[in-house]
Amino acid sequence: MRVYVAGHRGMVGGAIARQLTARGDEVIARTHAELDLLDQQAVRDFMARERPDAVVMAAAKVGGIHANNTYPAQFIYENMMMECNVVHQAYLAGVQRLLFLGSSCIYPRAVPQPMREDALLTGVLEPTNEPYAVAKIAGIKLCESYNRQYGTDYRSVMPTNLYGPGDNFHPENSHVLPALIRRFHEAVRDGRDEVVIWGTGTPRREFLHVEDMAEASLFVLDLDQATYAANTQSMLSHINVGFGEDVSIGELAHLIAQVTGFTGRIGFDSTKPDGTMRKLMDVNRLAAMGWKARIGLEQGVRETYQWFLANHADLREV
Repeated sequence: MRVYVAGHRGMVGGAIARQLTARGDEVIARTHAELDLLDQQAVRDFMARERPDAVVMAAAKVGGIHANNTYPAQFIYENMMMECNVVHQAYLAGVQRLLFLGSSCIYPRAVPQPMREDALLTGVLEPTNEPYAVAKIAGIKLCESYNRQYGTDYRSVMPTNLYGPGDNFHPENSHVLPALIRRFHEAVRDGRDEVVIWGTGTPRREFLHVEDMAEASLFVLDLDQATYAANTQSMLSHINVGFGEDVSIGELAHLIAQVTGFTGRIGFDSTKPDGTMRKLMDVNRLAAMGWKARIGLEQGVRETYQWFLANHADLREV
């Protein structure tokens, strides 16, 4: 297939592009400088010219609690505009197959755990990332609406917290796992005897290695329509992708301390927000179709730390 991967330079898009190439598919890719997904006319011209066999929508504006709280307008506007432009222009160009990547934050703040797909739109969202969540919900409904009205085959996968090679380790705008890797690494490098973590350390989170996510994404994209239809509904079509187990932030911090060689004290700043107390995905729908994650958290964190060391030479030494 000729597959356009939007967001191929990101962590998830990059992993999907690598796996597509490895199996012999042709990856169509454009950098932001080459194609601004916020520019409707540019996306229209690109889709009309390339006419890919399939599209993977992995492009998004992403970030942790701090970034979501600081830039809420950008998070909702940019994500919704990119989704609308890519999905609509793919349809106009005759693209029948599309995979949209969302997020576990689509589910309500107070929802039974693990979170099932049918929990969508059953309650109030977590305030700290509501704009981003609303944009991702819109993406799911965009795909479903085009399927219902135009007969396309546009699918959605909702990953849990992702990590791995290519992650963002920015001190303010990264997610919790890469942020902790950088913080503990710098503490070891600088000889500090304490690392303080935002919140109480009690919230629980699930983490999925990006290579597992890429594998699951292509698994869903490749499913025949009969299998996909038998396990989903036209207006409840998204599929959770997760590891199936979670850990507390405190447990994660101690694991990362061990991997990075930090032997000092780990403190917690309870004046900072915890966010949702637990976010564990119910992955039974995907498991019933035949896919399960394979990379354990400790193995994945060790691999990610080695990638960090190899690719962030500016942070390795004092």
